[in-house]
Amino acid sequence: MPLLPLFLVVVYGLCLLFIVCFSLGQWQLTRLALRAYAGPPALPPPAPAAWPRVTVQLPLYNEQNVVERIIDATAALDYPAGLLHIQVLDDSNDATVGLAAARVVHHTAQGLRISHVRRLNREGYKAGALRHGLTETDGEFIAIFDADFVPEPDFLRRTVPYFLQDAAVGVVQTRWGHLNQHESLLTRLQAFGLDAHFLIEQVGRTFAGFFINFNGTGGIWRRTCIDDAGGWHIDTLTEDLDLSYRAQLRGWRFIYRPEIVAPAELPAVMDALKSQQFRWTKGAAETARKHLGTMWRSSQPLATKLQASFHLLNSSVYVVIMLMALLSVPLVFVREDYREFKFVFQLASVFLVGFAPLIYYYYTAWRLAQGKSRLYPGFFLLFLSVSMGLALHNARAVILGWMGQRTPFVRTPKAGSSGRTKRRYRTGGVGFLVLLEGLLAVYFAFGLGCGIYFGDAGLLPFHTLLTFGFAAVCYYSVRHAR
Repeated sequence: MPLLPLFLVVVYGLCLLFIVCFSLGQWQLTRLALRAYAGPPALPPPAPAAWPRVTVQLPLYNEQNVVERIIDATAALDYPAGLLHIQVLDDSNDATVGLAAARVVHHTAQGLRISHVRRLNREGYKAGALRHGLTETDGEFIAIFDADFVPEPDFLRRTVPYFLQDAAVGVVQTRWGHLNQHESLLTRLQAFGLDAHFLIEQVGRTFAGFFINFNGTGGIWRRTCIDDAGGWHIDTLTEDLDLSYRAQLRGWRFIYRPEIVAPAELPAVMDALKSQQFRWTKGAAETARKHLGTMWRSSQPLATKLQASFHLLNSSVYVVIMLMALLSVPLVFVREDYREFKFVFQLASVFLVGFAPLIYYYYTAWRLAQGKSRLYPGFFLLFLSVSMGLALHNARAVILGWMGQRTPFVRTPKAGSSGRTKRRYRTGGVGFLVLLEGLLAVYFAFGLGCGIYFGDAGLLPFHTLLTFGFAAVCYYSVRHAR
């Protein structure tokens, strides 16, 4: 039996098995989330007789399109004025500084306790800013909002009481809403994916008592929880996920409330989306590298350890998808020239049934967010295709995270909705990676054509999705960089 074709078939089969396991993990979370939704709705805790001191931290770096909006939104929070402190943690080096300073002066004149905090350097990026801010405030609870968020006025009054009924609660996380979901195809696809995370994953994990993560924004921490877990570390790009695991390993409880929504702006251009995806996927790999061993050495139940491993290794699916994609074109020729593998490929087609749970997972999230719609099948395929198109970009991020290679924190540019002329922040031009994405679109189109030529439809759906996904990502990357 020829060794190279055998090697290709075995590796492809292992990748397919990984995808099936990933899909089954999503199915389990869907089942848990539906059980949570089927139960009686949780009653919100009563308002306390005396409210505690709360600090709202706004980490900023060059956000002139949205800085005034986020400062004004947090200034409008309905909370006893003497107990609220807003910190504008401004590491900017552009017009954001002046805009922020003006809004701070305005709200200070209105009697609000609000500080414009400037550091000498950007050491530690967002985590460094949050850590520095804690040295200049006396808040017992710390709410955090990124610059693209617009919290509702009642946010603190709805979240703070959860801490006061249980001293073991370290975090209350809320669901992200979408200010500009219908702005473009990219924003609709992002909303689709984020809704699955916030309506299924976070709900399912919370219901089962598994570890969840603070999502970096739209949530509130107990100050003593941050301190007890060791504070904000600067050695990963996802300081939120890192601190979440350290806190929960210390025994702190996290509460997730999907009915409390914190609206936010979605990246509307490809370079902004890519910078966000890079930070999330690489940071998750870094956090897995940092905490998986500690998790398995802990006294947590086996089910919690398994779910935590699945959680931390979630981004690894992009590496597997990329490997499967690269192998799939040679496999077109293996299927044609080596008939002895026919049974293996037939067996692999049975494994494709394992994708059904993934379809169900996203459908459940779609139904919870949008209601029933005949548009779901087409939209799911479009989401799947573009997600595959991001596989090269995200797989690179994951591998760098596994290797422990340090990279700078690249913030996600926001466009905002102000009437003034918007500044177009860029995270990079059309580089080699974009060119490679275009070449991969041609590569998968070649595989698609070969399958049609040989009359073999086995890999046609996969190659169709890959061709369209990589072509779309390359097209938008070039278009939005111009």
